[in-house]
Amino acid sequence: MSIIHTTANFKITSWDQTPYDEPEKGSQFFQAKVKKIFEGNIEAESTATLLMCQSEGNSGAGYVATERVVGRIGNRSGSFVIQHGGAMAHGSATDSFGYVVPGSGTDELQGIRGHCSFYHEGEEATLSLDYEIVE
Repeated sequence: MSIIHTTANFKITSWDQTPYDEPEKGSQFFQAKVKKIFEGNIEAESTATLLMCQSEGNSGAGYVATERVVGRIGNRSGSFVIQHGGAMAHGSATDSFGYVVPGSGTDELQGIRGHCSFYHEGEEATLSLDYEIVE
């Protein structure tokens, strides 16, 4: 099977953030439980746990996340897990990564593998996913 490229817009429906390390000087560390709804070529809901670092003076930030997506991609239904992360410097994204965790697919998405990225521009938020299903 060849790689399929798909995208979906998403909205964050819940964000519950708590600090987990608050040194007097230096970066601050937070954990967030996040829920999203995806619309478009991916119709799904997700739950993610993010670990975030905010630099002193807000000049930079970074995060890593594990996110379980449940729903439909094209005509296939099931769930899968993605891990992703990124960094920002002075308000601009500098580095990002994301991938489907091997072996995490269920039901009709069993065997899914691939790479993903997230884009935010103003109020718009998009997931881009390049994937294949190995049967």
